Amino acid sequence: MRAIVAVDQKWGIGRGNDLLFSIPEDMKFFRSTTLGKVIVIGRKTLQSFPGGKPLKNRVNVVLSRSGAWEGCVSVKDIPSLMREIGRFSDDDVFVCGGASVYRELIPYCTEAIVTKVFADGNAEVFFPNLDEESGWVLQSQSEPVESNGYAISFCVYKNTSVKAFE
Repeated sequence: MRAIVAVDQKWGIGRGNDLLFSIPEDMKFFRSTTLGKVIVIGRKTLQSFPGGKPLKNRVNVVLSRSGAWEGCVSVKDIPSLMREIGRFSDDDVFVCGGASVYRELIPYCTEAIVTKVFADGNAEVFFPNLDEESGWVLQSQSEPVESNGYAISFCVYKNTSVKAFE
């Protein structure tokens, strides 16, 4: 399983249950990377999608203790999630937020695909700073590109100490 996220310069990911920035190049990258794959999200992330609907052409797995979500696979806990995603290749499963889902699942991810935005988004919620997290190594980083007035860089971090699910 891999994480995919866009972060600001302080590793912020959101404010007011929304993304910090509107960056077409990052959205295009997210779409092409996750299309036809499995995305693991929390309830608030699902509700932040257009119309509160699941993303098309993906298996949307919602990790939430409350309720079932139309058009999604709903799981209430980590053991149920692991059973559900175990049917898919690890490379086809992407953790997509929000903050609490990232925090819970990042130890189990083999990689994190991080779009770094070189700006301060005044975030309320944050992704773990992988530059400072034990076991995480920056594997690759693109040259910065400009999109919608922001400089961004696409990075891949490798988890050298992936936690096995018991």
